[in-house]
Amino acid sequence: MSLPDTLSSIRRIDGGFATTVPEDWMQGRTCYGGFSSALALEAARGLAPDLPPLRSAQVSFVGPLSGEVEVRAKVLRRGRNASWISAEITSDAGVGLTATFVFMGPVDSSLHLHEVPLPAKVVPVEQAKPIPEGRGPGFAGHFNRRFGLPRTDAPEPEIGWWVQLKDREGLDPMVELLLCGDALPPGVLFMMQSAAPISSMTWLVNLLTPLPASRDGWWFLRSAGNYAEKGCSSQDMGIWTADGEAVAVGVQSIALFG
Repeated sequence: MSLPDTLSSIRRIDGGFATTVPEDWMQGRTCYGGFSSALALEAARGLAPDLPPLRSAQVSFVGPLSGEVEVRAKVLRRGRNASWISAEITSDAGVGLTATFVFMGPVDSSLHLHEVPLPAKVVPVEQAKPIPEGRGPGFAGHFNRRFGLPRTDAPEPEIGWWVQLKDREGLDPMVELLLCGDALPPGVLFMMQSAAPISSMTWLVNLLTPLPASRDGWWFLRSAGNYAEKGCSSQDMGIWTADGEAVAVGVQSIALFG
């Protein structure tokens, strides 16, 4: 069941909506983080029809989310240029996700800085080899995926894939981007000596464009681990269009149980 299908069958409640997390969006005992983040953003967007573009999202993955969930949002502050909206997703198990979204319109500025280049070694999407179907968690079936970085002789704390959402009809571009943006495994995954449970704890995303769009819906996603110690890992993240334009940067903290 795609995200557009899920959103078409939501039940409106005070402050948001209720829905059921489809089994094919699960990742272990909780739902895929990009899916829950997209639900939270959809609830935030529904509070006002005149919100400026999303510029930042701060997401905390507090606990497992599955089955029937309630997604609520509230306005924290609306200023002349920026608006802050919080969102929360709960289930029978309690709070599973909290998020704060910052929406901001353009303002006059003399500063112009664009220092987020596409990594030089990226394989163009047209030449990238597909990742075999059936590999990875269950939610991976909602995406077309291709290897975006050349193979290396030794494991490195970096993963880069091309990702395309199969069913994105009618989705808000920012909702689609959040849905896709967490689709990579942690950058340190292939450096781990054995398989072990992994859980995202927090995710900060800064948007670099007010209206993300990419050729044929393909995004290059990169996760690069820069720290792993005592079960905690930190990684830098980036998202680029098929033509190499940076649309988002982020940081994520991950728990490694092994």
